[in-house]
Amino acid sequence: MRLVETPLDRPLAELLAAPPGEALRLCWLGQAGFVIDGGGRRAVIDPYLSDSLAEKYRGKAFPHRRMMPAPVAPDLVAHVDLVLATHAHTDHLDPGTLPALLAANPGATLLAPRSAREAALQRSGVDPSRLRLIEAGESCMIAGIGVTATRAAHETLERDAEGFHRFLGLALRIGGATVFHSGDTIPFDGQLEEVRALAADLALFPVNGRDALRASQGVPGNLTLDEALALAREAGIPALIAHHFDLFDFSTVPRPEVEAATGSSQRPQAVAASVGMAYGLDQSAVERAP
Repeated sequence: MRLVETPLDRPLAELLAAPPGEALRLCWLGQAGFVIDGGGRRAVIDPYLSDSLAEKYRGKAFPHRRMMPAPVAPDLVAHVDLVLATHAHTDHLDPGTLPALLAANPGATLLAPRSAREAALQRSGVDPSRLRLIEAGESCMIAGIGVTATRAAHETLERDAEGFHRFLGLALRIGGATVFHSGDTIPFDGQLEEVRALAADLALFPVNGRDALRASQGVPGNLTLDEALALAREAGIPALIAHHFDLFDFSTVPRPEVEAATGSSQRPQAVAASVGMAYGLDQSAVERAP
């Protein structure tokens, strides 16, 4: 399968007010957030569409002011079947986004890590009957969308008091393809084998890296651009969308660097996420990395 970029032909809010189609289509929401359509279903993963972190960290060393506005209001994203969170950090499980998004989509289920149950209920405001939980190594089917969870290390492989992993990657089987969102992660022992076993068609990997300054302020990092490209290549994933940049000035990579690195990659085929594009897979072009 070959990754295809298409400029949006209308505002994102208008696009997401319409029902999802059969073909796989992804739209970036900024940071780690994506809308993923396919097979007549719509999933939203890690949406951060508010300024809740700016409010939380006002006056602090890293004030979390947005470099880019939210591309759509959460209550304007319609026809959602499944909302997913990879972990409980606010830019992935956001109290400023989830209540409005889930209220506008009363039939949608919220999927969160087992370690994040209480945070998911508190921040979303949903009834527990609408919450599904998952742990690394588990799989489930929700509204016709298959989900498999893997471990993630942000920056360590952490577990809660009950032994559940705090950080997850989530692979979605939707629209005839497997899309793997790694969650926030750095490389760790056993990662390659877990990711390769997914046989994913498309990877969504963070590329904002990590450094001592962020670590000194308690801000964990992610894969570097080189690490993201290497993981996709070695795991046999033919296509990659690089994300988790352009939102906070203390935790980003210059867009020209992301575009240069992804544009020069032959394996995997890689692009830098943009809110002005929709992404799909040409399923007539079967190109899997060796």
